[in-house]
Amino acid sequence: MRPNRRLPPVWLMGLSNTTLGMITGFAFFVVPQLLASDHVPEWKIAGITAVAMSPNFWCVLFGPMLDVRFSRRCYATALAASAAAFLILSLLSVHHLALFEAALTLCVATEALSGAALGGWLSAVARPEDKNVLSKWMNIALTGGIGIASVLGGELVRHLPVLLAATILAAIVLLPTGIFMVIPAPGPDGRLAAESFAQFNRDVLALVRRREVVLALVLFLSPCSSFALANLLGGLGADFHASARAVSLSGGTGAIIPGIVGCTLFPIIARRLPLRLFYLANGILGSLFTLSLIVLPHQPGTFMLALVGEYLFQAVGFAVQIGLVFEVIGEDNPLAATTFAFLTAATNVPVTYMMLVDGRAYTPAGLTGTFAADASISIVACILMGLLLSRFDRKKLTTAVETVSPAG
Repeated sequence: MRPNRRLPPVWLMGLSNTTLGMITGFAFFVVPQLLASDHVPEWKIAGITAVAMSPNFWCVLFGPMLDVRFSRRCYATALAASAAAFLILSLLSVHHLALFEAALTLCVATEALSGAALGGWLSAVARPEDKNVLSKWMNIALTGGIGIASVLGGELVRHLPVLLAATILAAIVLLPTGIFMVIPAPGPDGRLAAESFAQFNRDVLALVRRREVVLALVLFLSPCSSFALANLLGGLGADFHASARAVSLSGGTGAIIPGIVGCTLFPIIARRLPLRLFYLANGILGSLFTLSLIVLPHQPGTFMLALVGEYLFQAVGFAVQIGLVFEVIGEDNPLAATTFAFLTAATNVPVTYMMLVDGRAYTPAGLTGTFAADASISIVACILMGLLLSRFDRKKLTTAVETVSPAG
C-alpha cells in the first residue's frame, strides 16, 4: 500500500542509487589500479575482480529476506553502511590478497543487497506514471557513481594515507543514503522469512516452466553482449602508457558519457529493430570494435577510445537486456518482480566468467590476447544464439499457423 506522505522529486529518489555505482566504480577502477601498482599479475587481478563482482548474480537468492521483519529503508541503510565498512577493510588489507578479496566480495555483496532493497522500496512508493522516469534517474545515478568513484577514488588512494583515503571514500559512498530519510518508508511485510523464501522458490520454479523465460535466460547467460572487457581496462592503463591520473579521469569520463549516450540511443533504435536482433547486433558490432583496438597504437588516446567504446556497447547491451526482461514479463504478470530479479541476476553471470577468460588470455599474449578472446567468443556466441532464436521463431510461427488452420 502506497503511503500518503508526499514524495520527493523523482530525480532525487533516483539519485539515491548513486552508492551502488560508487561501489562498482571502486571495484572496477580503484581496485585494479591498486593491485597493478603492487605488481599483481593481470590474470590474478581479473580473478579477484570477477569473484568480488559475483554477488551481483548470486545475491538474488537472499532477496526474500529484504521483504520481512524490518522496513526496506532499514535494510538499504544498514547494508550500505556495511558495504562502506568492508570498503575500508579491503583498502587496509590490499597487501594481503586473501583477506582483501574476501572484504571486497562482502563489500559488493552487501551493497548489491542494499540496492535490491532500495529498488523494491522505490517500486512500492513511486507513482506508476513516474516509474520510467525513476528508472532513467537510477541508471544515471549508477553510471555517475561509477565515474565519481573512478576519479575521486584514484586520487584519494594515491595522495593520502590509506586509512584517511579509505575513511573519506567510505563517507562519500554513504553520502547518497541521506536521501533515504526524505523518502516514505512503508512497514515490513507481515510474513515470516521462511514463508518469503518458500514463495520465492515456488515463483522461480513457475518461471522456468515458461519457454520465453528459458529462452531469455539462455540468451542472458551467453557472452553475446556482456562487454566484460570494460571492467578490466582499469588495470591495463600501463599497457597503453597511460598515467594513473589519466586512467582515473578516463574511467570517469568513459563511464558517464557513454552511459548517457547508450540510454539515449536505445529507445530510438528499439523502435526500428526487434530487441533480440538488436541485442545480437550490438554484441557483434561491439566485438568488431574490440578487434579494431588490436591494430591501434598502445597510446593513452587509444586507452580512452577503448574505455568509451566498451562502455558505450555495454550500456546499450544493458538497456536492451532490461527491455527484453520487460518484454518477457508482459502485462499483468503476477510474477513480475520475481521474473525481473531472476533474469537481471542472470545478466551478471557472463560478465563474471568473461572477466576470468579475458584475464587468462592476457598472460600468453597481452592486450592482443585479451581483445581477441573477448571479441571472438562474443561473435561466435551471437551467431549461435541467432541460429537458435531463428529456429525458435520458425517453430513458433509453424505452431501458430497450425493452430489457426481449419481442420482436415
